[in-house]
Order: sequence, then structure tokens, then C-alpha cells
Amino acid sequence: MTNIQIAKIFRSMAMYLEAQGVEFKPRAYQKAAQSLETFEKDVREIFEKGGFKALAEIPSIGKSLALKIEEYLETGQIAEYEKLKKELPVDMENLVKIEGLGPKTIATFYQKLKIKNIPELEKALKEHQIRNLEGFGEKSEENLKLALEFFKKSADRFLLGFIYPDALKLKNILAKVKGVSKIEIAGSIRRFKEIIGDIDILAVTNSPLELMNYFTSLENIAEVYMKGRTKSAVRLTSGIDVDLRIVSSKSWGSALNYFTGSKEHNIALREIAINKGYKLNEYGLFKIKNKEEIQIAGKTEKELYSALEMSYIEPEMRENTGEIELALNHKLPKLIELTDIKGDLQVHSNWSDGRFTMEEMIEQALKLNYQYLLFTDHSKSLGIANGMDEEKVLKQMSYIDKLNKKYQGKIRILKGIELNILKDGRVDISDKVLEKLDIVGASIHSYFKMTKNEMTSRIKKAMANKNIDIIFHPTGRLLLQREAYEVDLEELFKYAQKTKTIFEINASPERLDLSDKAIRLGLNYNVLFSLGTDSHYLSQLENMIFGIGQARRGWLSKEKVLNSKSSEELIDFIKNK
Repeated sequence: MTNIQIAKIFRSMAMYLEAQGVEFKPRAYQKAAQSLETFEKDVREIFEKGGFKALAEIPSIGKSLALKIEEYLETGQIAEYEKLKKELPVDMENLVKIEGLGPKTIATFYQKLKIKNIPELEKALKEHQIRNLEGFGEKSEENLKLALEFFKKSADRFLLGFIYPDALKLKNILAKVKGVSKIEIAGSIRRFKEIIGDIDILAVTNSPLELMNYFTSLENIAEVYMKGRTKSAVRLTSGIDVDLRIVSSKSWGSALNYFTGSKEHNIALREIAINKGYKLNEYGLFKIKNKEEIQIAGKTEKELYSALEMSYIEPEMRENTGEIELALNHKLPKLIELTDIKGDLQVHSNWSDGRFTMEEMIEQALKLNYQYLLFTDHSKSLGIANGMDEEKVLKQMSYIDKLNKKYQGKIRILKGIELNILKDGRVDISDKVLEKLDIVGASIHSYFKMTKNEMTSRIKKAMANKNIDIIFHPTGRLLLQREAYEVDLEELFKYAQKTKTIFEINASPERLDLSDKAIRLGLNYNVLFSLGTDSHYLSQLENMIFGIGQARRGWLSKEKVLNSKSSEELIDFIKNK
């Protein structure tokens, strides 16, 4: 989509301008990029139908940026952007992905040390050149070195939430090709892994050549690695690789199981098959009789597990972390589903740093058939997010009362907030105001480098506040950007037995925090979880599917998730907590 390409350029321009010390303009480009990323119509179609005037009417664009979009649509580039790159010839796109490196620091590194890219940064770090710059030292150099290592480990990896829509769209396009009778996304995407390396698609068709010809000629294909009758491999313009495999109908279940993984889960299944005297591979489950292989299962996955005398294991659980034993004993939990969710428990509006009004977010929630929506705009100490002070919180509460009258019988609007947990564990809104809210969340937004004991004590102090119900994004991780901060989750989960604190599973694709491992640990301590999309845009309310995927990977049933409760049950539970 053209919108994403232009948004990417605008974000890059914002960074180059910030590196030059330009004020205000970078923010305008960032807002425009955010608007384009969430805008449902393609700007090229808008321009073709309505011209420059129609472009200028797109939210956060205006006449100046509309001219830039028009220039890109007509020439394929933006002259100002090309000029900025020549003035500061650095690999801005990748350098800013390293934690601790902002545009101004990148500019300083170029001016002082002529560092233009990742290899040159790595060389400067090895030669200890960074520590000699003003404002830096051994500690900052060491932190930068660790951040660089994290970046290198994350190279060629993609966030599930950003790739999933493309994978689903590709699957749906291929499903319409003549002769295709079955098609499914496999691999780590089907298991809802937070970070993925590629897209795997399996299909059954009676016209393999027609399907492969269509697949390898799609307009968003950047490169065709190989093209065959049963397998083709390509790279999309987005940078991710896609494998399309054609399998026979009789092997569909076993092939889907095999290519879904995980590798560890598959190995465990093969061992079970061997112990029963069978042979298991991607073609099916076979019994050996008179040196002849006779297929006894494999048309469907459920048939395969049943033949191995196991309960069917949902794809999200297939990591060989205990699910095999539960399936053999027929004790698998009934996992939560998207349809179990009655509302979203973390949503932002333009009262703080959200892009849309409360009414706009509510109307979108109504389309999702939600019973309730919890607004959790930021509190005052988070100035960068236009955080609310006590007076503004009270005004918002009064406004929500009016909204509840307006939407009575349709949806319940819950009064909430996302408190900022300060360095010493205190929060930045008075208890007198907090006790008036329906549900209160709190989270860490600063001082991430504290020791594990310090961070654990900090969060425990917040949990001890009787007005705080939920700890939002509890480990602070940003996938492919920042490691989680050091914290003793087991200690927090133990403490939650006393405070009855709920822990959020943040559904934002960049967070998906808590991890599946952490969720399973919390289950051991009977912790209750909530799901929140952390939405700042209308489209982000759809991210609940990724929170559900994470909850399922953590083996949660709906009984362990707060927002599977109805509106009345939820309020009663919080009041009696």
C-alpha cells in the first residue's frame, strides 16, 4: 500500500530534521506518518479521484505535506528527503533501531567519528572511540554495545502483528485461485509467536502450476528464489520471505502439523509414534506391515493426534513445554477464544496521547460488539504523552458520565487511567482521585536500568496501593527494540496473592507483554490477567487477536482473564477485590 511507503519516508524525514535540531517540523511529519499508517483508503486512489485538494483533507496532512505526497505519487521520490540524506549520509533507518541511539546522537557520531552505518558503529565500539566523546563514557559505551548485540540478534525478524495482516491477505488471495481446495498459514505465525522469520503457506490444489504461476507473479514480489510444482519461495517487497508448499489431500493434516511446528513439539510426537511402532512424517502416520508402509492417519490434524491416543493440541501450545504430557492424559485446558472477550481494558483517547476522540473509539468498539471500554489516558508525570493532572482526570470522569447516558444500553464506558509508577514506587495521582475511578492501571515508563531487586520493590510498592487494580505491560519490553527490564516476576506473582493485583497481557504487537512463559508462571500462583490493546488509534482495537494469541500461548482459559466477564460481573469483581 502506498500509504505505508510514504509514511516510512515521512518518519525518516522527521528523524533527519530532528538530527539537524529543527523544531516542530519533525512532530508534524511523525503525526502525518501515523495518520497514513492508520488511514483506510490508499492515497494514490484518493489523488486520482480528488487530486491535491483531497490529499490535503487527510487527517494531519494539510497543504504542505499534501504537496510532498503529490510529488512522490508523480515522481517516485521527494526532493527534500533526498537532500536531507545527502546532508547527513547515514543509515538512519537501522541506526535508530539501536536502543540509546536517537537522530541527534547519530548526527554527533557522524560529525565526530564519521560513523555512517552499523559496521562502522561496531568498529568504533571495539576501538573504544565512543567513550572519548563529550557526554559519553565507559558505561554508556557498554550499554550501546549491549544494545547493538540485541539489534544483531533481531536482524531479519518481524513482529507478528505487522506481518499477520499481510500473511492473511496473501492466503485469502491464493484461496481464490482456481483448483485450490484447502489453504492455511503454518509455521510460527499459526502458533502466534511474537516474532517471526518468514511466512509458510500450505495448499491443496488440482492445478499446481496455475497456483505457482499466480503466486510468483504477484505485484508485491520483490524476488523469486525458486519456483517448482510443489514448492515456491519468494521475498515480498516488505522484506519477508514466503514459502508456498502444495501437499496432497491425504497428507494435509500431517503436513500442516509438521510445518506448523515447533521443531521440539514435532520431535516429541515422532518419539511417541516410534514407541507405538509407527512412522510419522509430513506425509502421514504409517504402520509398517510386511515392510510396507500403510497410512493410518494424516488427513486431518485431529485424526493424527487421535491415532496417537492424544487430545488435540491447539497450535499456540505446540512448544514442548508440557502440552504433550497433558494431551496424553487428556487434561489439556480449554483455551480462551477471541469471542470470549467482552471489552478492552486499556484504551487511550485524545485526552492524552491518543489520536482519536472518546466517541470515535467507542463507535469502533461497538463494531466489535464490546460490552465495555476502559479509557486509560496517561497521568501527569508523563509529559511527553500529554498526561492528565487531577483536575483533568475529574473533568474526564464527568465527561464519561455524559457518554454513559448517551450510549446507555449499548456499551458501558469505564473510568480509568494509566498511572506512571515513579522511581520510588509512588504514583503521580492522589488516592483521593483514584478511588473515584472504576479501574486503575499503573506502569513503568522510565528508569529501566534499575537492578532486579530495585525494580521488583518499586512495582510491589505500587501494587500495595489499594486503588491500583492492574499492572500494565509488566516487564516493559519492546519487541525488536528493547529488552524487558530486570524484575522478579515470581516475587510479584506471590505478592499478588495478597494484593489481588491483576497483570495485563498487553496486546500491542510491539509489546505482547507478558510473555507466554511469564503467563504460565503466573498461572502457578493463581494470578488473574487482563487483556488490553493499548490502543491510540481506531485500527489498534483490532489488535486484541494478538493478545488472545499470547494468552493461548500461556495456556489461559477464559476464567483466568478479567475481560471475559460481563460488564456487571467485572464491576462487581473490582468492587469486591
